[in-house]
Amino acid sequence: MDDDDLLPLSALQHQLFCSRQCALIHVERQWQENTFTVEGRLLHDAVDAGGRDRRGTVRTVRSMPLRSQRLGLAGVADLVELHGPEQRPYPVEYKRGRPKAHRADEVQLCAQAICLEEMFHTDIAEGALFYGENRRRVVVRLDDELRELTERTAAAVRSMIESGRTPPPVYEAAKCRNCSMIELCRPRRLGRPPPVADWLVRHLEDGEDAMPPDDRGDTDRGDS
Repeated sequence: MDDDDLLPLSALQHQLFCSRQCALIHVERQWQENTFTVEGRLLHDAVDAGGRDRRGTVRTVRSMPLRSQRLGLAGVADLVELHGPEQRPYPVEYKRGRPKAHRADEVQLCAQAICLEEMFHTDIAEGALFYGENRRRVVVRLDDELRELTERTAAAVRSMIESGRTPPPVYEAAKCRNCSMIELCRPRRLGRPPPVADWLVRHLEDGEDAMPPDDRGDTDRGDS
Protein backbone atom coordinates (compact mmCIF):
# COMPACT_ATOMS: atom_id res chain seq x y z
CA MET A 1 0.00 0.00 0.00
CA ASP A 2 1.37 3.42 -0.97
CA ASP A 3 2.03 5.93 1.81
CA ASP A 4 -0.63 8.24 0.35
CA ASP A 5 -3.23 5.52 0.93
CA LEU A 6 -2.46 5.06 4.63
CA LEU A 7 -5.09 6.34 7.06
CA PRO A 8 -4.09 8.61 9.95
CA LEU A 9 -4.12 6.79 13.27
CA SER A 10 -6.12 9.63 14.83
CA ALA A 11 -9.06 8.82 12.55
CA LEU A 12 -9.82 5.70 14.57
CA GLN A 13 -10.24 7.73 17.75
CA HIS A 14 -12.44 10.22 15.89
CA GLN A 15 -14.55 7.42 14.40
CA LEU A 16 -15.32 5.78 17.73
CA PHE A 17 -16.11 9.10 19.37
CA CYS A 18 -18.39 10.23 16.50
CA SER A 19 -18.45 9.01 12.90
CA ARG A 20 -19.69 12.40 11.67
CA GLN A 21 -16.79 14.16 13.38
CA CYS A 22 -14.45 11.68 11.70
CA ALA A 23 -15.95 12.41 8.28
CA LEU A 24 -15.86 16.19 8.74
CA ILE A 25 -12.14 15.96 9.54
CA HIS A 26 -10.96 13.20 7.22
CA VAL A 27 -13.45 13.37 4.33
CA GLU A 28 -14.35 17.07 4.18
CA ARG A 29 -10.98 18.24 5.59
CA GLN A 30 -12.56 20.61 8.10
CA TRP A 31 -11.24 21.47 11.55
CA GLN A 32 -12.03 23.90 14.31
CA GLU A 33 -10.26 24.45 17.63
CA ASN A 34 -11.76 24.98 21.05
CA THR A 35 -10.34 25.19 24.58
CA PHE A 36 -10.15 21.42 24.92
CA THR A 37 -8.37 20.79 21.62
CA VAL A 38 -5.89 23.59 22.36
CA GLU A 39 -5.15 22.11 25.78
CA GLY A 40 -4.71 18.68 24.20
CA ARG A 41 -2.40 20.09 21.52
CA LEU A 42 -0.27 21.87 24.12
CA LEU A 43 0.02 18.64 26.11
CA HIS A 44 1.13 16.77 22.99
CA ASP A 45 3.54 19.55 22.03
CA ALA A 46 5.27 19.11 25.38
CA VAL A 47 5.68 15.39 24.68
CA ASP A 48 6.20 15.51 20.92
CA ALA A 49 9.31 17.68 20.90
CA GLY A 50 11.21 14.59 19.80
CA GLY A 51 14.38 13.15 21.22
CA ARG A 52 15.44 10.17 23.26
CA ASP A 53 16.18 9.51 26.92
CA ARG A 54 17.44 6.55 28.88
CA ARG A 55 16.63 5.52 32.44
CA GLY A 56 18.32 2.30 33.44
CA THR A 57 17.31 -0.35 30.92
CA VAL A 58 14.44 1.72 29.50
CA ARG A 59 15.02 4.01 26.54
CA THR A 60 12.24 6.46 25.59
CA VAL A 61 11.64 7.76 22.08
CA ARG A 62 9.28 10.69 21.50
CA SER A 63 7.35 11.40 18.31
CA MET A 64 8.17 8.03 16.74
CA PRO A 65 6.72 7.64 13.20
CA LEU A 66 4.44 4.60 12.91
CA ARG A 67 2.86 2.60 10.11
CA SER A 68 1.02 -0.65 9.52
CA GLN A 69 0.67 -2.00 6.03
CA ARG A 70 -1.77 -4.66 7.23
CA LEU A 71 -4.26 -2.14 8.60
CA GLY A 72 -3.23 0.68 6.26
CA LEU A 73 -2.43 3.11 9.07
CA ALA A 74 0.24 5.72 9.71
CA GLY A 75 0.87 8.27 12.42
CA VAL A 76 3.16 9.35 15.22
CA ALA A 77 3.39 7.85 18.71
CA ASP A 78 3.60 10.35 21.56
CA LEU A 79 6.10 8.20 23.38
CA VAL A 80 7.48 4.68 22.97
CA GLU A 81 9.46 3.05 25.73
CA LEU A 82 12.02 0.45 24.65
CA HIS A 83 12.51 -2.04 27.48
CA GLY A 84 15.48 -4.21 28.27
CA PRO A 85 18.30 -5.45 26.07
CA GLU A 86 15.71 -6.70 23.55
CA GLN A 87 14.34 -3.14 23.24
CA ARG A 88 10.74 -4.33 23.54
CA PRO A 89 8.41 -1.46 22.50
CA TYR A 90 5.79 -0.16 24.94
CA PRO A 91 3.51 2.62 23.59
CA VAL A 92 2.32 5.46 25.81
CA GLU A 93 -0.40 7.81 24.51
CA TYR A 94 -1.04 11.17 26.20
CA LYS A 95 -4.57 12.55 26.68
CA ARG A 96 -5.57 15.88 28.23
CA GLY A 97 -8.67 14.77 30.18
CA ARG A 98 -9.60 11.72 32.18
CA PRO A 99 -10.44 8.07 31.36
CA LYS A 100 -13.59 7.78 29.28
CA ALA A 101 -16.57 5.43 29.14
CA HIS A 102 -16.03 4.65 25.44
CA ARG A 103 -12.95 2.85 24.07
CA ALA A 104 -11.72 5.42 21.54
CA ASP A 105 -8.48 6.11 23.43
CA GLU A 106 -7.81 2.41 23.88
CA VAL A 107 -8.34 1.73 20.18
CA GLN A 108 -5.91 4.50 19.22
CA LEU A 109 -3.30 3.00 21.57
CA CYS A 110 -3.95 -0.50 20.22
CA ALA A 111 -3.48 0.72 16.65
CA GLN A 112 -0.13 2.19 17.67
CA ALA A 113 0.86 -1.16 19.17
CA ILE A 114 -0.10 -3.01 15.98
CA CYS A 115 2.13 -0.65 14.01
CA LEU A 116 5.00 -1.26 16.42
CA GLU A 117 4.51 -5.01 16.22
CA GLU A 118 4.97 -4.89 12.45
CA MET A 119 7.92 -2.52 12.66
CA PHE A 120 9.78 -4.43 15.42
CA HIS A 121 8.59 -7.94 14.45
CA THR A 122 7.42 -8.63 17.98
CA ASP A 123 4.30 -9.03 20.11
CA ILE A 124 3.07 -6.31 22.48
CA ALA A 125 0.83 -7.35 25.35
CA GLU A 126 0.03 -3.93 26.81
CA GLY A 127 0.50 -0.18 26.60
CA ALA A 128 -0.52 2.82 28.67
CA LEU A 129 -2.70 5.93 28.47
CA PHE A 130 -1.46 8.95 30.41
CA TYR A 131 -4.27 11.35 31.36
CA GLY A 132 -3.29 14.94 32.06
CA GLU A 133 -6.15 15.67 34.44
CA ASN A 134 -5.08 13.16 37.10
CA ARG A 135 -1.45 12.84 35.95
CA ARG A 136 -1.58 9.05 36.02
CA ARG A 137 -1.06 6.18 33.65
CA VAL A 138 -3.78 3.66 32.91
CA VAL A 139 -2.41 0.31 31.75
CA VAL A 140 -4.34 -1.13 28.78
CA ARG A 141 -4.28 -4.83 27.99
CA LEU A 142 -4.15 -5.35 24.25
CA ASP A 143 -6.40 -8.40 24.22
CA ASP A 144 -8.23 -10.06 21.32
CA GLU A 145 -11.43 -8.08 21.92
CA LEU A 146 -9.63 -4.73 21.70
CA ARG A 147 -7.63 -5.82 18.66
CA GLU A 148 -10.79 -6.92 16.85
CA LEU A 149 -12.48 -3.60 17.66
CA THR A 150 -9.42 -1.76 16.35
CA GLU A 151 -9.44 -3.69 13.07
CA ARG A 152 -13.20 -3.16 12.60
CA THR A 153 -12.81 0.55 13.27
CA ALA A 154 -9.97 0.87 10.76
CA ALA A 155 -12.09 -0.91 8.14
CA ALA A 156 -15.07 1.36 8.87
CA VAL A 157 -12.97 4.50 8.52
CA ARG A 158 -11.50 3.30 5.21
CA SER A 159 -14.97 2.45 3.87
CA MET A 160 -16.32 5.87 4.85
CA ILE A 161 -13.40 7.77 3.34
CA GLU A 162 -13.59 5.77 0.12
CA SER A 163 -17.33 6.46 -0.13
CA GLY A 164 -16.78 10.20 0.43
CA ARG A 165 -20.00 10.35 2.45
CA THR A 166 -20.49 12.23 5.70
CA PRO A 167 -23.01 10.65 8.10
CA PRO A 168 -25.95 12.82 9.16
CA PRO A 169 -25.70 14.53 12.57
CA VAL A 170 -27.34 13.21 15.70
CA TYR A 171 -27.34 15.53 18.69
CA GLU A 172 -26.06 13.91 21.89
CA ALA A 173 -25.56 16.45 24.65
CA ALA A 174 -22.76 14.58 26.39
CA LYS A 175 -20.70 14.44 23.20
CA CYS A 176 -21.72 17.52 21.29
CA ARG A 177 -21.41 20.25 23.90
CA ASN A 178 -17.63 20.11 24.20
CA CYS A 179 -16.91 19.09 20.61
CA SER A 180 -14.80 21.62 18.74
CA MET A 181 -16.67 20.77 15.53
CA ILE A 182 -20.16 21.66 16.78
CA GLU A 183 -20.44 24.89 14.76
CA LEU A 184 -19.40 23.10 11.58
CA CYS A 185 -21.53 20.05 12.33
CA ARG A 186 -24.68 21.91 13.51
CA PRO A 187 -26.29 18.80 15.00
CA ARG A 188 -29.26 20.65 16.48
CA ARG A 189 -30.23 22.27 13.19
CA LEU A 190 -29.45 19.45 10.79
CA GLY A 191 -29.97 16.37 12.92
CA ARG A 192 -32.93 14.43 14.22
CA PRO A 193 -34.83 16.18 17.02
CA PRO A 194 -34.01 14.58 20.39
CA PRO A 195 -36.72 12.86 22.47
CA VAL A 196 -38.75 15.14 24.72
CA ALA A 197 -37.04 13.67 27.80
CA ASP A 198 -33.63 14.65 26.44
CA TRP A 199 -34.93 18.12 25.58
CA LEU A 200 -36.27 18.58 29.12
CA VAL A 201 -32.92 17.64 30.71
CA ARG A 202 -31.07 19.99 28.36
CA HIS A 203 -33.61 22.76 28.98
CA LEU A 204 -33.23 22.50 32.76
CA GLU A 205 -29.44 22.39 32.58
CA ASP A 206 -29.03 25.25 30.13
CA GLY A 207 -32.00 27.39 31.07
CA GLU A 208 -32.93 27.49 27.36
CA ASP A 209 -36.08 29.26 26.28
CA ALA A 210 -37.21 26.83 23.61
CA MET A 211 -40.19 24.69 22.70
CA PRO A 212 -40.09 20.91 23.06
CA PRO A 213 -39.08 19.03 19.88
CA ASP A 214 -42.65 18.11 18.93
CA ASP A 215 -43.70 21.77 18.94
CA ARG A 216 -40.86 23.19 16.90
CA GLY A 217 -42.32 22.61 13.49
CA ASP A 218 -39.91 22.96 10.57
CA THR A 219 -38.30 26.21 11.66
CA ASP A 220 -35.43 24.52 13.52
CA ARG A 221 -34.76 21.70 11.06
CA GLY A 222 -33.41 23.68 8.15
CA ASP A 223 -30.17 25.51 7.64
CA SER A 224 -30.81 29.01 6.45
